[in-house]
Amino acid sequence: MIVAQPEKAGKTTSAIKLNFGSIIAMNLGFFGIQYSFGLQQTNMTPIYSYLGANADQLPLLNLAGPMTGLIIQPIIGAMSDKTTSRFGRRRPYFLIGAIICSICLFAMPYSSSIWMAASILWILDAGNNITMEPYRAFVSDKLPSEQHALGFLTQSFFTGLGITLANLTPGILIAAGFISIHSRSGNNIPYTTYAAFFIGGAVSIGSIMYSCFTTKETPLTNEEIKKIKAAPGGIGSILKDIGEAFKTMPLTMKKLGIVYLFNWYAMFVYWQFITLCLAKTIYNTSDAASEGFASAQLLTGTVNGGYNVVTFLVAFPLAFFARKITAQKVHLLSLIFGGICLASLPMIHQATLLFIPIIGLGIAWASMMGTPYAMLAGSIPKEKTGIFMGILNMFIVMPMLLETITFKYVYKYLLGHNPENAIIFAGVLITIAGSFVLLIKSKNTPI
Repeated sequence: MIVAQPEKAGKTTSAIKLNFGSIIAMNLGFFGIQYSFGLQQTNMTPIYSYLGANADQLPLLNLAGPMTGLIIQPIIGAMSDKTTSRFGRRRPYFLIGAIICSICLFAMPYSSSIWMAASILWILDAGNNITMEPYRAFVSDKLPSEQHALGFLTQSFFTGLGITLANLTPGILIAAGFISIHSRSGNNIPYTTYAAFFIGGAVSIGSIMYSCFTTKETPLTNEEIKKIKAAPGGIGSILKDIGEAFKTMPLTMKKLGIVYLFNWYAMFVYWQFITLCLAKTIYNTSDAASEGFASAQLLTGTVNGGYNVVTFLVAFPLAFFARKITAQKVHLLSLIFGGICLASLPMIHQATLLFIPIIGLGIAWASMMGTPYAMLAGSIPKEKTGIFMGILNMFIVMPMLLETITFKYVYKYLLGHNPENAIIFAGVLITIAGSFVLLIKSKNTPI
């Protein structure tokens, strides 16, 4: 356990209201996290395909995300609850995770085999998860309850911005004439992918360092530090705390788990199969070596970038409506609209018309990335914020793990081995997730 510095000990832990600029600065690091995440969303399926993987292998090859999230997020969340460093309670984890992410982003394009790429992805996702969970708790620690919706939906804003730029970077480099779409390295991976991952490595570490150096954490009081030091340490204690948190989790969190089951299973299907779907519907090909498939990869970047443009445009309006009509109603409407729009995507055969599903998916994604945290933040014990945020994110990765195990059979026997059907299936699941938000009782007071 990291030892506290005495000069911090006497200060209050009371959250104070921050101005908008301070909220932006504290959340800028989320831009780097999501830039990295956006690179994975758009490029891992093509990278695996370039290295010789087939569609049936994709769920297993993307196992890294759910498994590292399942294991790392609650443990790191619990550890950060008990950390009393002079550098802060959460910030040390931001930096460690960012360093790991950056190294992996620089290494990924050099993958010479499917399993080398998969191995690097495991380490990359571990780094992302080390950073992600303390960051969620950091916002809850720092802001008073009336600013939780704004704080978490600011993270949605940076989610949209980061993933947008990650997805659009290859197309911008090609349009500017820096790299040709036809240029590939010896491992068959386009040089545009190399450039995007190199830029991502710099953005990841740079943005997180900015937030770390501009935003101080609210220091713990003497009483809080003594309580943490008096508590048993070690991995056994952490696992015990996680188990107790499962037993005492708020009802809102349990119901969010049902919503998450459907919408995150769906998003994992979408990320894995969108390039394959667009290759068929727009370019009429399924050959990974074809120019049409490479164009589908770039179009995937445009589509993912497009829905994330919508995400950062609507993030702050969603925060406004969350205060007016409750976060629950915002989440309900966002998911249902997004699911219907996504299900319509495979029916579109002209790239210019893809803006229709992009709008709906962007609104749903903005809500997924911020609204549930705002719904939950006020109902969990402050000293257990890291653990509970970690468990909430376990509810994200468990559906992804379930998808990894089951979707191979769903894809083969229910969906006819057709990537278009996979995207329709994902849209239906998100719509179902929206209907389950009705189980969560709305609060009369704004969040």
